[in-house]
Parts: sequence; structure tokens; C-alpha cells
Amino acid sequence: MAVFWAARALASGEPTNQELFVDRAGSTGLDFVHFNGMTGEYYLVEVNGFGGALLDYDNDGDLDVFLLQGQLLGPGKTLAEAVFPPPGPPPLSDRLFRNDLEVQADGTILPSFTDVTEKSGIHAIGYGMGVATGDYDNNGWTDLYVTNFGSNQMLRNNGDGTFSDVTEETGTDDIRWSVPAAFFDFDSDGWLDLFVGNYVDFSFSRRQRCPSPSGAPDYCAPLSYQAVSDRLFRNRGDGGFEDVTRRSGIHGEYGNALGVVTADFNGDGRIDLYVANDMSLNQMWINLGDGTFRNDALIAGSAVNEEGRPEASMGVVAGDVDADGDEDLFMTHIDGETNTLYINDGTGLFRDVTDRWELGVASRTSTAFGTAWLDFDQDGWLDLIIANGAVSVLESQLRQGDPYPLKQINQLFHNLGNGRFEEVTDRAGAAFELAEVSRGLAMGDIDNDGDPDVVITNNSGPARLLINQWGAGGNWVGLRLVEPSGQGDVLGTRVAIHRHGQPTLWRRVQVDGSYASASDPRIVAGLGSSTSIDKIEVFWPGGQVDTWSGVPVGGYITLLRRHGKEQH
Repeated sequence: MAVFWAARALASGEPTNQELFVDRAGSTGLDFVHFNGMTGEYYLVEVNGFGGALLDYDNDGDLDVFLLQGQLLGPGKTLAEAVFPPPGPPPLSDRLFRNDLEVQADGTILPSFTDVTEKSGIHAIGYGMGVATGDYDNNGWTDLYVTNFGSNQMLRNNGDGTFSDVTEETGTDDIRWSVPAAFFDFDSDGWLDLFVGNYVDFSFSRRQRCPSPSGAPDYCAPLSYQAVSDRLFRNRGDGGFEDVTRRSGIHGEYGNALGVVTADFNGDGRIDLYVANDMSLNQMWINLGDGTFRNDALIAGSAVNEEGRPEASMGVVAGDVDADGDEDLFMTHIDGETNTLYINDGTGLFRDVTDRWELGVASRTSTAFGTAWLDFDQDGWLDLIIANGAVSVLESQLRQGDPYPLKQINQLFHNLGNGRFEEVTDRAGAAFELAEVSRGLAMGDIDNDGDPDVVITNNSGPARLLINQWGAGGNWVGLRLVEPSGQGDVLGTRVAIHRHGQPTLWRRVQVDGSYASASDPRIVAGLGSSTSIDKIEVFWPGGQVDTWSGVPVGGYITLLRRHGKEQH
């Protein structure tokens, strides 16, 4: 019961004596420092930062980590001109870390990471921005799609610990500045399609110069540059993709894409697409079921905030925050604005409830990027974590001589279950006292103990591995949803977990969302005070519904479409 007393203490404001999260990056071998390549020129690309992915690339049952790296920026520049030294000799590369869980002397399980980049054959030396994960070729192994400032890469998982660059043969490159990407099966044919979001038309030769309020050099806003179109690739099922951007209707509207999340927002059984755009109207692409999409964001109330203004949307996440069975939206914004929570009425119409849920004031002084719903105390309600870091010079840090004056602390919010959040950052632990330039955020159960952990990427700084200290020991169930043929996780599958006398828990198999990152595809659901589950309903893409009863709690279960369950 310690977990639930802790949750009560959080809700009541009583002091706690245990850190919620502890940074274990250094002690577990997750040794990664980002290099953004800045040389004092204030290129826009260097400030946005990058993401990372949690994935089980070797199918051994635990989560591995993939992190993106930057490069030196600017024509004619040398490493001697870099403001911060690179973390190693060139060429710098994106990195893959294999996780091998280890049992400690006290019985606790901790991750142990080994850098296997060279062994994996991954050669990714672009200026990394974002990553999407999914089994695009249905061979049972998770593949990677990497977005860059420049050409993107499709990395096929060969199933033997190695990856092959199949960008050209799959036809999935985009040479523009791409940031978010997502695999999803929009046409319900059993093959994952691919969305790629593009930011702005930036180049070194056409870069703008923008001063800070004090007159010092600063980074320009995205509206200083022209927006470009996003891309939609349809998986043909033969190892290749076709560009259906124009045919789908997505080509018709431009935005400065930084976030993307896929879900069935209007309850019609088809996977839709929501794009978070920086300082321009957000897009709600409703899947019409005939290969085309319609942008309903303005009609749906999710294009602008309650005041009718577009905001600087960076990260976005979808989930059932109010436990009514539909997908709500939360997105992160720049300081001076607020982060925004949109509640879905069940038909795909949204209302801005940010202030009512007490998320507005707490976010107004921060610039937020990565974010995730995570039930850190396993009480059944989705809590919220946010990665912060400014994009314009903070004058106070500049006066103190900080060479990268954009640092802010990250934030954690506890869902009280009554239509309100309480900020618990000050009780979250030393990891939430660090002021850094945080960007990407990937969430998953890294130590397989049933509670959500987090990897946070820092622009020109070290990656952080935040291990949850409070959730373990509570009541929970972990679910992996796969096809009986053995292909990868069935993205977009919705699950209803029914508990006697308690609200139904609605969860979804999702890896997209946040900022430029990919998360654990497994569903990990805290059950609160419930020690058993009445039944689980699984709503597969395409309309099939399977029901299981007698599912045990306190472990991971693999549910196969029409083929029962396997326990791990």
C-alpha cells in the first residue's frame, strides 16, 4: 500500500521523503552527450534539438535506447570554432545502446547499457532531429526511421542485431528539414505507412539575423522562414513505399511541423493524424477511409487555443486523461504562452481546458518540447511530464556568462482524478532540479518493474535516464498486442481494462507523440487499488474486438489477435 499512501500524500500536499525519479544514465552505461555544432552564428537548426527512441530492437524483452547526434554547422567552419567540443572524434554518429537487465544484490533490477552502434552496422552521420519506430516490413523486428536536417534514413532491422540503410530502395527520403515522423496504418491493410513532418525552408545562405531584447544576437522565430509541406508515404507491402502526399490531400496545407501523434480522434475506427505546428495553425487530419484526409482542426477546436490564437506548438501527446474513453490532446508551447490541454467530447470536437485543469500558470514561464502521459504512481490516472528549455536567449543567464543561456528545469504534474493537475516538480527529486536545455522525451518501462521510466535528451548536453522510484510494488498490468503471424506491435490498438467498481482504463498501443521521439509500444496500466481485472477488451485496427478474462496482474502479457495470451 506504500504506493497509494504516496499518491495520497502527493494529492494532499503532504511531504514525502522519497525521490520520484532518479537519474541512472551514468551508472547504467547510457553514456551520451549531444553536440549541436554551434559556432556562435545562431543558426536556427542548432536550437531546436533532437529526440530519441525506446525500442526492443533485439526482441529480448527489454527496452534499448537509440539517440540522435548533431554535427558541426556552417560552411567553412572547423571544430576549433565550435562553442562546445564534440564528445568524440569525427565522424559523430547516432548511437544505439543495448539494454541487458541486471539483478542487484538487494533484488532490484537495473538496466545495463552497451553501445552497440558499430556492431549494429548503423551509419547515421546526418544532423539528427527525430526518430520513428515500427515494423514496416512485418518481419517481427522493429525498424527505425530517422529524420535529419537534410536527407532522412530508413534503417531496416535485419533480425540478427544489425540494421541496413534501405532509404533509397524504400523510396522514403526527404532532403528537407524534417523533425517529427510516425508509422501508422492509415488504410488498414496491415502494413505500416509513414508520415514525415517538415519544419521550415532554412539554409545557411538564406539565414536571417535576429537580436535579443538587449540587442545581442539571438535565434530567429520560425516565421522568419517559409513553411514547407509534410509528406505521407503509403506502404505497398512489397518492401517499398509510394508518396501519396498529393493524393491524400495533405499537400494542400503547410505548417511548421514539430510534433505528430496518430489516433482515432472521432471514434469512427480509422486512425487520424494530428500535427503540432510551431507558431502556425495545428492540423487535425481526419481519415476519410478512401485514402484521403480532411483537416478539421478549426472546426474541431484544436487548431488554436481558447483565445483563438495559434501557438508555438512543439510536442504533442494523445491519451484518455479524463477516463471517458476518448483521445484527449496535450501540447507544449513557448514561454509567454501556456501549454494547452484539449478535452475530446468523444466525437472529435475539443475544448481548451488548460486553466480549468490548472496547467496554464505553471507553464507560462517555460518553453516546453517533449512530453508524455505517464501514470507514475500507478493509481490509474495519467500524469504528465514535460521537458523544458528556452529557444531565445535568457538575459539573466547571458549576463552570467553562460555560453548557452537557454536552460530551464523540467516539470512533473500529478493527475488528481478530479479534473485538476497538481505540479509536483519540487517533490520529484534531484533530477528535476537540473536546469538544462531539454528537448526530446521518450517514455517506457526500462527496468520492467511495471512503472514508467523516462529518457530525456538535452541539446548540447548529456542524456538523462530517469528511473521511477515510486510505482514499483503497486498493482499493474503490462500488455503487448501483436499479430499471431509474429509481426511487430499492432500500433493504434485500443484497450479497455475493466475493473470491478472502478472506472474503465482506456489505453492505446502508441509509440509516437512527444517531440521527435518514440516510446515503449507496450501498454503499462496502473490499476490503483484494484487487485484483479474483470476483463480486457482489445479493439484492433480494422474493427475486430477480442475479449480476455482471467488476466493476471503484476506482469506482462502478450495478447495475440484471436489466439489467446502468452505470459512473460
